[in-house]
Amino acid sequence: MGFETMTDQAIAAEIGRRIEQMRLERNLTQQQLADAVGLSRVSYGKLESGQAKLTNVIAVLRALDQLALVENFIPETTFSPIEQLKMKGRQRKRASGSRIEKHKDEPLDW
Repeated sequence: MGFETMTDQAIAAEIGRRIEQMRLERNLTQQQLADAVGLSRVSYGKLESGQAKLTNVIAVLRALDQLALVENFIPETTFSPIEQLKMKGRQRKRASGSRIEKHKDEPLDW
């Protein structure tokens, strides 16, 4: 499935659908899983429809013993060894943004 072509809401709905599938594979009702994570059944139903808080999604994945999926969702990354040497052991706190040089031949836009 190509998430790149989907809207944010469509991606959220697909995540909800996949969680629903995991719940059904374990033969759990919405109420049973909602009780296990401390949600109302209505809140859990919203989760399956793609309208949930991230903390609720994490709690449900934990209850379904699927918390390892979070690691695949956004894997931990590190700076390259060269970048780490440049930083001399300091931890990066900000991004510099992209620096685009305007060509001298282009007219001013003011």
